[in-house]
Amino acid sequence: MTQLVWLRRDLRLADNPALYHAAKAGPVVAVYVLDNDAPKHHAYGGASRWWLHHSLASLAQSLEARGSKLILRRGEAVAELTKLAAETGASTIHANNHYEPWWLNAERKLAKSLDLKLHHGNFLMLPGSITTGTGGQYKIYTPFSRAVRAEFPPRDELPAPETLSSPDHWPASDTLADSNLLPTKPDWSGGLADFWQVGEDAAHDRLEWWLDHVDDYDDKRNFPSVDKVSRLSPHLHFGELSPIQIWHKFKHMRSDGWRTYEGELIWRDYAQNAILQFPAYASKNYREDFDRFGWRDTATDEAAARDLKAWQQGRTGYPIVDAGMRQLYQTGWMHNRVRMITASFLIKHLLIDWREGEKWFWDTLVDADYASNATNWQWTAGTGVDSNMFSRIMAPLTQSEKFDAARYIREYVPELAKLEEPHIHDPEEFGRRPAGYPRKIVPHKAARERALAALKAMKDG
Repeated sequence: MTQLVWLRRDLRLADNPALYHAAKAGPVVAVYVLDNDAPKHHAYGGASRWWLHHSLASLAQSLEARGSKLILRRGEAVAELTKLAAETGASTIHANNHYEPWWLNAERKLAKSLDLKLHHGNFLMLPGSITTGTGGQYKIYTPFSRAVRAEFPPRDELPAPETLSSPDHWPASDTLADSNLLPTKPDWSGGLADFWQVGEDAAHDRLEWWLDHVDDYDDKRNFPSVDKVSRLSPHLHFGELSPIQIWHKFKHMRSDGWRTYEGELIWRDYAQNAILQFPAYASKNYREDFDRFGWRDTATDEAAARDLKAWQQGRTGYPIVDAGMRQLYQTGWMHNRVRMITASFLIKHLLIDWREGEKWFWDTLVDADYASNATNWQWTAGTGVDSNMFSRIMAPLTQSEKFDAARYIREYVPELAKLEEPHIHDPEEFGRRPAGYPRKIVPHKAARERALAALKAMKDG
């Protein structure tokens, strides 16, 4: 009997448990449903839609090479899958577990009418399976990571099916162009196309590169001018590659670089556990005290709205912040150290609610992930279940010089390309600010004092 495979963020053939087990059970119809309504305000943003288009195109080619097809549908996922089951005579749908609240809701609804078989596909350990000594869920990363490592190895890697049996009749499919995933008026995606190769083969090419460089990760990961980070995050997000595949490829390594990177993969699992416990983590403070925090309201405060726009455009007068924000807009990605700096700047220097940053990153990151994006923003804001203290305020100018960001700034802020060190880190302070580059929108000392005063007012209130 025909087996449906419901694909979401698992756009690969190798180590895809849903596809693997479906292929063993009968003819396979793999389907991707573009459901823009279920996620509500977390429907894919522009950068993610660009990546999704190319990832689906790559997957369709891979399926066709094995004598199969990718069926595309648009609309409410459960309704489309139910119709597709009726069209194909399938009663079983295979899918890999997803933990975004809208997908959990869809899975519960779908299971009422069809045989839904969920598989452990996208994470090192099955989210929710790593529990404390009393059987509860971990809230803090460090003990969680120790518990995960104590359970290693993760499950075995599964091979890609060499061939896939086809149904007697293929159901109708939308075309990829019907989904309107690519920007057209205007087409702003040139920088993304220059920076990325998309798809399962591209993910494995980058993984091979990373195998030769991961040993340097612990020492070099904080230096944005040095290409010593994996850049695997969008491939992981869209499931062109699984963390299981990474772990098994690197498990023989004993370097500090690999152990640190392994910790990043565990953090990804940790974020999923966070949204399992707190489904609204991307929109609600975990620490309720911060519901009283005196954020500047960009809807009513014109100065705050201007500052938010300056941050989004990379026009703050802080070169490391501006380089990061321009890299984000140009490539759909930002170096992790710079993500922390830019996020801290929005929250603490500009005193703008972290949720404004979460929304901007959601729209502009090719690796925008509901769990990881929310967890990282709440960590920086001090509002999360496991988070940095709000009173720890990053000094972006110091960070820029400490982590040798000069070459990075020259690449993404061309107005400053001719400046030498140390002037490039703070051109205004050294009297070297070019005419076309903005003054600082807020002095560091004044911003720090304002942020600490707001924290005190919240505590006193």
